[in-house]
Amino acid sequence: MLITHHAEARAVLSDSRYVPPPVPQDGEPGTLAWLRAHVSRFSTGETHAGRRRLVVERLSALDPPALRTAARAATEDRGGDWRGVPTAVLGAALGVPDTSAVPAAASGYLSGEGSPQADAAVAELLGLTDLPAVTLLLQGHAATEALIENALAHAVPGDDPEAVLHETLRQDPPLKASRRLDTRTGQEVTIDLVAANRDPEVFADPGRFDASRGPAPHLTFGDGPRPCPAPAHALALAAGVLDALLERTCR
Repeated sequence: MLITHHAEARAVLSDSRYVPPPVPQDGEPGTLAWLRAHVSRFSTGETHAGRRRLVVERLSALDPPALRTAARAATEDRGGDWRGVPTAVLGAALGVPDTSAVPAAASGYLSGEGSPQADAAVAELLGLTDLPAVTLLLQGHAATEALIENALAHAVPGDDPEAVLHETLRQDPPLKASRRLDTRTGQEVTIDLVAANRDPEVFADPGRFDASRGPAPHLTFGDGPRPCPAPAHALALAAGVLDALLERTCR
């Protein structure tokens, strides 16, 4: 079933009877499959709550304004070459100085598409830090880079980076859809986040990119009992990159 309306999407995300589709639980320790079976994103119930709590505890030690400052400085130091900056900055804040394995490990994190390269990257990361930190790095990598890339397609010099990012999250989200399983019927539900975030019953002139709109009730960060644990951190990293890039275009 495909859901495109904001109210229906929010109802599903808020209903504990809808859970992420289960992932295989028999992966070899240290592999991508094993990792997906042990993170909060793909778990449910008390298991999910416990794993999420550990991730939130890790995040509590990180200061979003400091992440923004570091992301801006790193982007400037690289002459505007921003790819990899959010992950490197987040890794440093988490005590992981080498994040070079993250892209390979993250490549199949959502889809479950494994490869020897992804397994080796996961094993490398687990040798450097704990599971909550690896979870944050993998969940944030592709999504934050896609958010920045999408925002850059709309931003112009002089724009407020935060305003551009908020409207990008609504109108051009990095994650286009979210899946849930109805535990009552076994039916899989796909939430079209692009359509829900452009529902004319909620958003005026929804197809128009309007950075002056301000923070809107988009569903890009989820809703209900399973929202993204780090929206402020992701926005800070992305804003820091945009701070540097928009400043460069004004020189």
